Amino acid sequence: MTRDVPPRASGTRAAGRRLRSDAARNVDLLVSAARALFDERGTEVPLDEIARHAGVGNATLYRNFPSRGDLLVAVYSEEVDALCERGVVLLETALPGEALFAWLDLFVVHAATRRALALAAISQESDERRGELAEGWHAVMHSTAETLLAPAQEAGAVRRDLTAADLLALTNATALASAGPADAVRLLHILRGGVETRPDCQP
Repeated sequence: MTRDVPPRASGTRAAGRRLRSDAARNVDLLVSAARALFDERGTEVPLDEIARHAGVGNATLYRNFPSRGDLLVAVYSEEVDALCERGVVLLETALPGEALFAWLDLFVVHAATRRALALAAISQESDERRGELAEGWHAVMHSTAETLLAPAQEAGAVRRDLTAADLLALTNATALASAGPADAVRLLHILRGGVETRPDCQP
């Protein structure tokens, strides 16, 4: 039995090939263990501790993730994928405007808390590869923002002159200026009044 490697594995040796179910499970265990230990102890945690935490051998770790950079890229890519998948779910379960703003709340927390992980993930890559990774992550998030923005504009919930690039720029700037995730959400809610449409103030 095989399944496709999830998008989180892009940039690693496992990317672009199909894995047996047990091998794919090991990749999942390693990425989950790495995320937990990176959050707890930082991105320089020894790789053998990650393997031990995942319950696999060092050979399994290095077969799937030959370098620390590969593992960092996999962890961050999975987080980007999860963030964007939440956008799809919100669009299917909430009104268009509320779906957009709920996703922006998630995005600003992501930007406020995962910047260091993203920088660590690309720091060990070549200049060319660094650009490819950053552009790929941005493209996925930009596409999600566009997917959420269009129906919100059609529903009259937000200004029609807004672009997805505007929203991501404002949200990233808010995250950078904030004192932490809770403050980032608070600041974003203040900005919300500037992008919503109001009966007395059409853009």
